[in-house]
Amino acid sequence: MKRYLSVCFAFLVAVLSFSNAALAQSNPDAVVKSAVEGTVNAMKADPQARGGDMAKITQLVETRFLPATDFQRTTRIALGKAWATATPEQQKQLYDQFQTLLVRTYAASLSQLRDQDVKFRFDSPNIDASAKDAVVESHVISTGGDNPVRYRLGKTAQGWKIYDIDMMGAWLIQVYQQQFAGQLQKGGVDGLIKYLSEHNARSAG
Repeated sequence: MKRYLSVCFAFLVAVLSFSNAALAQSNPDAVVKSAVEGTVNAMKADPQARGGDMAKITQLVETRFLPATDFQRTTRIALGKAWATATPEQQKQLYDQFQTLLVRTYAASLSQLRDQDVKFRFDSPNIDASAKDAVVESHVISTGGDNPVRYRLGKTAQGWKIYDIDMMGAWLIQVYQQQFAGQLQKGGVDGLIKYLSEHNARSAG
């Protein structure tokens, strides 16, 4: 009897865990909450990250936040028509370099919270079950005030994924579209790859 109850309990735990995971995937705000709070909590729990080690903070963003994103979609939209004209190898380089830039940008933003007492609020978007796109309004609440951050998500086969962020009153895709347009006009796709590679090399140093 005890063995039977143990098996039933284990099954119930597994079902509940699966249900929670499915719920997180089905709700855009739950995806954002898990990614953001998971990253910030890991940063605050790590002595190196708390000390301002950007390499460590970036690593935590890569492991905790990046899985909740679709930065390939971000890259496609930011490049516009240039993405379609790029070769598969060029597309890979563009995606890799742009993702590195986005991760470091987000890590730099989060690093400002490492020694602050902050709370987060994530508002559920008003969408129906057939929606493929959603914007989650969030708030970073600290002694410095209430700072809004918006996340745009798209529905994929793997659940909701973040592909754009508004951290300072402007969506990242819009900001980089303007920057990339100038680089593409000057040097084409290869010129943009070179620009991103050099930028990332400088920021890594």
